[in-house]
Amino acid sequence: MSAIDYDLLTLRGVAFDVDGVLSPSTIPMAADGEPLRMVNIKDGYALQLAVKCGIKIAIITGARSRAIEVRYAGLGITDIFTGASRKIDIFNQWMADNSLTPDQVAFVGDDIPDSEPMIHAGLAVAPADACPDIKEIARYISPCNGGYGVARDLLEQILRARGQWMSGAKAFGW
Repeated sequence: MSAIDYDLLTLRGVAFDVDGVLSPSTIPMAADGEPLRMVNIKDGYALQLAVKCGIKIAIITGARSRAIEVRYAGLGITDIFTGASRKIDIFNQWMADNSLTPDQVAFVGDDIPDSEPMIHAGLAVAPADACPDIKEIARYISPCNGGYGVARDLLEQILRARGQWMSGAKAFGW
């Protein structure tokens, strides 16, 4: 049984912000001023399994970072949008390109730039440490803070509902 009050079987796509969702909201800076991000290995496992199981995954972030592109492409994600100044436009185009309707999509965000796609998505999800305005929008607030398993929490529940968690050869390898 899922902790999420939504018919998870209707979900065909999930879009994620990066900073504050897939990485912690506090990040170290390199000497050249480049933000360095941590990633959660369990999030990575769930992301690559979701892709293998046919769930459309998008990364939509305002950040401009080659490291983000390399990390998520390495997990099999092809829809990676960096430098997103207005996320709703990219989110809507991604849904159209993948023949998805809002009720078939979740958006996971933590701060104000994520509010428009969260309002538009069928399922709005926020990490436990999201800002208060985003928590008000969210239909599900993960018990995990950003960067500490939010993607794993959501995707595991979706894949369990679909009978694809720890099921079949796809689940036991990278």
